[in-house]
Order: sequence, then C-alpha cells, then structure tokens
Amino acid sequence: MAVDVLLGLQWGDEGKGKIVDVLAPKYQVVARFQGGPNAGHTLEFDGFKHVLHQIPSGIFRQEVQNIIGNGVVLDPIIFKKEIDGLAKYNLSLQQNLEVSKKASIILPTHRLLDAAYEKAKGDAKIGSTLKGIGPTYTDKISRQGLRVGDIISPNFKAKYDALVARHKGILDVYQFEYDLTAAEQEFFEAVEFMKQFNLVDSEYSVNNALTEGKTILAEGAQGSLLDVDFGSYPFVTSSNTVTAGACTGLGVAPKNIGEVYGIFKAYATRVGSGPFPTELLDEVGERMRQEGREFGSTTGRPRRCGWIDLPALKYAMMINGVTQLVMMKVDVLNIFEEINICTAYKLPDGTITEQLPYDLTDTQVEPIYETLKGWNTSLAGLRTFESLPAELTGYIAFLEEKLGLPINFISTGPDRDECVLRGALA
Repeated sequence: MAVDVLLGLQWGDEGKGKIVDVLAPKYQVVARFQGGPNAGHTLEFDGFKHVLHQIPSGIFRQEVQNIIGNGVVLDPIIFKKEIDGLAKYNLSLQQNLEVSKKASIILPTHRLLDAAYEKAKGDAKIGSTLKGIGPTYTDKISRQGLRVGDIISPNFKAKYDALVARHKGILDVYQFEYDLTAAEQEFFEAVEFMKQFNLVDSEYSVNNALTEGKTILAEGAQGSLLDVDFGSYPFVTSSNTVTAGACTGLGVAPKNIGEVYGIFKAYATRVGSGPFPTELLDEVGERMRQEGREFGSTTGRPRRCGWIDLPALKYAMMINGVTQLVMMKVDVLNIFEEINICTAYKLPDGTITEQLPYDLTDTQVEPIYETLKGWNTSLAGLRTFESLPAELTGYIAFLEEKLGLPINFISTGPDRDECVLRGALA
C-alpha cells in the first residue's frame, strides 16, 4: 500500500475538508501533515456545517483512524475548543484520534509575537491570521520550541517558563503591551485536557499502518501557492504545503507516496496580502465572493476573488506530482454568462509566458484570458457527468486539455453528496 496525498493547488480555501470527508470511506487512516489552526476545513452534511482547524477531516467517520502528524503546530486551547465542539456528534475521539508527540505546541506568547511582528510591518504586513503559526515554526527551526511530548515531561513547566522568558524579551523590544494571565490559565487547562488523548510517535503509527496494508490519506492545509519555499514569498505560510511536506510531516518515505489528489476551485481566491494576478476588483469579483460565500472559515475575512489561473495551477501540479484533479465550487460560476480563463502572463517587457515568475510581488504580470460561454443555470440535483450542461462539460474539457490530466471529481455544491465522480473516483 501507499500513502495518498490530498492538497490544495491554489492559495488555500479550495474545499479540501469536503473532499477528505467524501474520500474518507476509502481510507482507514487520515493524517494531517502540516499547518496549524490558521487552516479551516469546512464540512457540510445532513444539514450541518462544521469547521475543523487542526483535527483531520476524517473525524466524522467512526471507522477512520485520524492522526495529527509531527509537521503540525498545535494550539492546545483551540484543540480543546474543537473537541468540545464535536461533543454533539458522539464521536469516539479517545479511540480514533492520535496526536504526534513531535508536533510543535503554540504558546499564548506565540500569538503575541505574531501580533507584534505584524504590527511592526505596517503597510507591508503579510496578512497573518495571528494564530501564532509563524513564531511557532520559527522556534521549531531554531531548536527551542516545545512539542506535544513535552507536556507529559516532569519539567514541562520549567521548559515553558524558559521559552516564555525569551518571548517576553522580544515583546519588550517591540514595546508590545499584553496581559498573559487569562491566556495562560486557559492554556494550562487545555494542556491537562490534551493528556487524556492518545499522544503517540505518529511516524510509527503511519508506517505500521503501511506495513499492515491499510489505506492512508495524508491531508494538507492551506495551498501550494502558500508553500514557504515555492509559494508567493514572502506572502506565504510557514510550512511546506506540497507533497514533499507529507513525507517530513508524517515520517513517510518518498517511495511510499501513491496518488496525489490536487484540489482547485473553478475560479481562484486568496486571503490576506500578496500577489494575485487574476484578482477581480470590480462587480464581477464581488458577485463571485457573495455567490461562493467567500469569507474565511477561521477569520471571517472577505476573500479576494478572481478567474482561474492556469500558469499558477500548472506550476502547482508540477511541484506536487499530481495524479488526479479535483475541481471545487463549480456551482459558484452558475451565475455568469461568460467565463474567463487565464492561460498565460504578459511580462513587463512584453514577453508572453506560461511560467510563474521568480517573484510575483515585484514582477507585475498581465493575465492573458480566453473566454468561454457560461452555463448560466443551476446544477442542483445533477450527479452524473452526462447530466451536466454542455457549456460546463466544455469548460472541463478545456481545462483538461490545458492541464494534461483528467478532472475526476467535480463539486457542484457544499454538501458532501453534491458532486460528480468520474474515472478512478467513480
């Protein structure tokens, strides 16, 4: 068996949570391999809407083992709130949820540092969700962070105090005012709460499952264009969101990677600052935002909206080794009579290219569009490819030709049942 990987190909918010939930019955293990509570995976089913931030999206399937991998940065406070929010579903969380001892812990002072750094940037701010993600990864890389396994160490409090002292020194330099009293009390209560769960060496859990022939799905957060190495730097997240991140974030050898499901919206969105070549700053973009309910599931911030960007999409497919494509939120385009597709960029010197420039921030590109006729009709109740409007199947065929891969999953609405499966997924 192999570990299949599911990840976003744009700037995040592609709808990964729904797809994990839909695919989960095929898998015995679902594992998150990177990111933190800045991610929000929204699942809708049976009339309910639920947003997960750190817990894998297979959690609603009782028969699935869920693992929070070592590549994740975990906030105990948010973890407790997530678990409390799941109580109404009567899930066996002590049995089917494991947390890696090597996952890094977000402290209350990491959130303060996040806010201090962002404030100091002024107009050049990244657009951080202020969840403490970046500072936590910084401490991990500088070899001074705390990990989940530390909470069961007899000297955890001493380790905590030493790290917090360093953080306070930095906050003093930034002249950042704060009061830690309430946050620390909540933090230590959440740490005690976490101890009742299965804290494991998750790399053994994953590799033992492989040895036993179990089916495993690795779930990514954010999107490939936010990858710290390959994204629109510096407007990126702090982890590797690409397929390679599943290897380091779970302890999986590259030879054990199987299918790579690449998820993208039928259009494009972005939250926060940073380059966005196809962004629509007009009435069309606002209609797209309202129709798609494009507001951050974690922050509530309005998402920036634009037409699909094929150079960026092909770049993400290349660095991830995508084997199957999944297209989300096709129904959002129901309202448009014409659909634009960015097929190339025009550079400042007039050069036409299909490649992503080294730095989209400093290199202003002009998107070159091709226009197709929209389907301009509801997709409600349509569950087969043959039942889709001809204009939509034409849009899909156009994308498949340009991208060089079939689109085997088409999401036609927010609910887990609103989709069309083709090919290997049918």
